[in-house]
Amino acid sequence: MSKDLNHYGTILSPVITEKSTAASEQNQVVFKVPLTATKPEIKAAIEALFKVKVTAVNTITTKGKVKRFKGFAAKRSDVKKAIVTLADGQSIDVATGL
Repeated sequence: MSKDLNHYGTILSPVITEKSTAASEQNQVVFKVPLTATKPEIKAAIEALFKVKVTAVNTITTKGKVKRFKGFAAKRSDVKKAIVTLADGQSIDVATGL
């Protein structure tokens, strides 16, 4: 039970952008994950939650920019994304959710 809850903490949300929608044609899905998540953890979580076979996980960490909010300088949060490649014939419909 606690292992399953850990999987929900590993996958924060799907990333719905024009680029991620184009990647879905190559059997890839993009998710937002915590900065501390590792590739094996992400793979295990996707396979357990969505019941699919994952062939590869690529991650990218985007550093937060310093922007000005109402005259004050503030830093946006760092973001980590996981690009998950699924086996042939597998798919995840991110629009429906879990």
